[in-house]
Amino acid sequence: MHPSHFAPLAIVSRNGVDESVHFGALVALAPDGSVSFSVGNPTTTIFPRSSTKPFQALAMVRAGLSLPLEQLALVCASHNGETVHLDTARSILASAGLGEDALLNTADFPLHVASAHAEIHRGGAKSPLQMNCSGKHSGMLATCIANGWPVETYLHPDHPLQQAITNVITELTGAEPVAIGVDGCGAPAHVVELVGLAKAMRAIAVGDAGDSGQKIFTAMSQHSYMVGGDGRHVTTIVSNVPGLFAKDGAESVYAAATRDGHAVALKLSDGSGRATPTVLLAALQKLGVDVSGVPSSIQEVVLGHGQPVGNVRAVGM
Repeated sequence: MHPSHFAPLAIVSRNGVDESVHFGALVALAPDGSVSFSVGNPTTTIFPRSSTKPFQALAMVRAGLSLPLEQLALVCASHNGETVHLDTARSILASAGLGEDALLNTADFPLHVASAHAEIHRGGAKSPLQMNCSGKHSGMLATCIANGWPVETYLHPDHPLQQAITNVITELTGAEPVAIGVDGCGAPAHVVELVGLAKAMRAIAVGDAGDSGQKIFTAMSQHSYMVGGDGRHVTTIVSNVPGLFAKDGAESVYAAATRDGHAVALKLSDGSGRATPTVLLAALQKLGVDVSGVPSSIQEVVLGHGQPVGNVRAVGM
C-alpha cells in the first residue's frame, strides 16, 4: 500500500463549502468478471478485515459446518450484539455441545449502543459473546467439533481450520495472501489485492464457489439483520437491493456482489468509515444496479449545532 494508490472517492461539504476529502481505491467488476471501472490502484494490497467473513464461513461449510441459514448468516456477521445475535451465537455453540466460555475472541461490549448501555446499567462486563465477531467464532468452534479438531488452538494460523480458510481465500481471490496478521478478534487476518476481494465476492454470488458458496450468499442476503442489525448500513443496503450480498470491514473496507456477477470492493485510505456506504452505492449505481430502494437515511449527514448543514458525496466515478 502506498499513498499513490489512492484517489479522491468522497467529499464532505458543510454549508455549501467542501471541508474534507476521503481518498481511497475502488474496483468494480462487470458480470463476466472483467474490470468495469476502477478508482486508484485496484491491485493495492489491503487487510479486508471482516469483509473476509463470507470466505471464512465458506471454508467452515465445506469442512462440514451445517447450520440453519439464519445461524449461518451470523457466522458471516459483524453483528450488533443485540439479544437476537447473542441468543443465536449461544445456539450455535450449544449445537456443538459448547458454552460461551469456549470462545477465544476478544471481550467487548455490543456495537449496538442501546444494548451496550443496557449491559452496563445491569453491571455487566465486556465478554467475548457480546463482541461483534462471536458468530464467526461460534461457527469456527462448531466446525472444529464436527471434525475432531482441537478447540483450544483454533485461532492459530497452523490449525487445520485456519489452513482451510487460507486455502479458500487463495482459491477465491486467485492468489496466495501477501501476508497474514492478527485481526481485532484474534483470528488470522489475510492481506489480499483489492481486485482479489471483488473477485472472491463475485465467485460466491454467481455460484463459482459451489453449493457451499450458494448457502453463504442465501444466508447473508435473506438474513441481513443477522449480518449487522439495527441502524447498520450493511443491513439496510442488502435488505433493499434484491440479489445483493455485502460485507463491511473495519478500517473503511466494503465488498458486495450481485447474482448476475456485478461486484465492488473498496478501501478508504483514512479508515474512518464515514463515506463507505455512500461510495458503495455510487459504484453499484454506475454498474447499473438498482439502488433506488435504499433509504437516504444511511448516508452521512453533516451537522451544525445539531441541524443538517451538509453531506458526503461520492466523486471520481
